[in-house]
Amino acid sequence: MKHISLGQNGLTAPNLAIGCMRIEGKTVEEVQDLIRQSYDAGLTFFDHADIYARERGGAEKLFGQAFTGLNIPRENIILQSKVGIYLPGTYNNNEQNFFDLSKEHILQSVDESLERLQTDYLDVLLLHRNDALWEPEEIAEAFDILETSGKVRHFGVSNHTPIQVDLLKKYVKQDLVANQIQLSPAHTLALDYGFSVNTKADEGVNRGGELIDYARLHDMAIQAWSPIQGENGVIFSDPSYKDLNDKLSEIGGRYGLDNEVAAIAWLLRIPGNTQVVLGTTNIDRILNYAKASEIQFTRQEWYEIYQSAGNRLP
Repeated sequence: MKHISLGQNGLTAPNLAIGCMRIEGKTVEEVQDLIRQSYDAGLTFFDHADIYARERGGAEKLFGQAFTGLNIPRENIILQSKVGIYLPGTYNNNEQNFFDLSKEHILQSVDESLERLQTDYLDVLLLHRNDALWEPEEIAEAFDILETSGKVRHFGVSNHTPIQVDLLKKYVKQDLVANQIQLSPAHTLALDYGFSVNTKADEGVNRGGELIDYARLHDMAIQAWSPIQGENGVIFSDPSYKDLNDKLSEIGGRYGLDNEVAAIAWLLRIPGNTQVVLGTTNIDRILNYAKASEIQFTRQEWYEIYQSAGNRLP
């Protein structure tokens, strides 16, 4: 299992992470099996958020119950969670949600996550979404309290632009180790602008450009979420991505990979510290995806896959 650096302070992690958003509905025993088999395969990074599951924090609570029943040292895994989205009541209900990066909300959310996960600390805390009303000075105070108390060891962001990260870095003294963004062979906005800058093509509009280059410049990891999603769901069952699936199968076949694993390998080929957050909770699929960890496609293969998804080069 290939490892990457997250930030500048010596934190390393597998380049594949287990996303825990969908563990709700499993039994404690099933989650234990998921953790154990992932751990035995070298997949020791587990990604959470305080809003995951219909009941706020339900995924964290279930994971905590499962992990405490396993004979795995806490220090042998990396737990990451995210804060900043306020969802009253249950997840995806009809009540209005909002973003909250206030000092009070961050501190309260972390305490609640720690209680649910049954742990004394988070290895990584990400700010889940940007809050238009954020005060970076407050966030800096919250980070200092969390770091000094030992409740959080590393910090980062999710779905933040480079300028938002720069504004945050003006005030926080901690290294920001990662930016978690949506990225897949069928969702390439973070790449498109870099190819088409200063052209009249639609791709020349900066919707997500510079995220990856900025992260490399500042030694931040890019964590790719929804790595097999397109605009209409999973790309492998979407007939509008037939050319992409055919190309993934063709190139993946050269390496003994199916098209799903080839999609993950395509993401991991992006230079810098790229980490893919796997969204499935099917252990057989997870272990299959693990085959992508050390695969490196050629440049030509990578660009063939990129263009097969309907992306154009100038």
